[in-house]
Amino acid sequence: MAQNEPTVHIGNAQGATFAVGDSANVTSHYGTAAPRDQAAEELLKAVRELRADLARIQRTERTDELDTALADTEEEITRTGTAPEGRLQRLRSLVEDSQSVLSLFASFGTVAGLLGL
Repeated sequence: MAQNEPTVHIGNAQGATFAVGDSANVTSHYGTAAPRDQAAEELLKAVRELRADLARIQRTERTDELDTALADTEEEITRTGTAPEGRLQRLRSLVEDSQSVLSLFASFGTVAGLLGL
């Protein structure tokens, strides 16, 4: 360490965001939801509505699997602002498989439409 360099001491940094150095740059989203585009916002709303509708019917292995995929998609969009294509493809597959059981729900049609089915 050179003689003219300041000493830096960082105590508890839990939940903190900081940068050190001349060109340091930091962006924090701690404690805030990730930004979402309009398509992700619409899908998130539709996913939540379909999950609420699923709670109203007799559960089967297929509806449980769909609910888990919907919950994972909801969590991903809430946390990151988007859902990766692999997750969406899995959800598309489960929605297609459940079409005969769930086609009575308007929320099902909305999710299916937003997934491009």
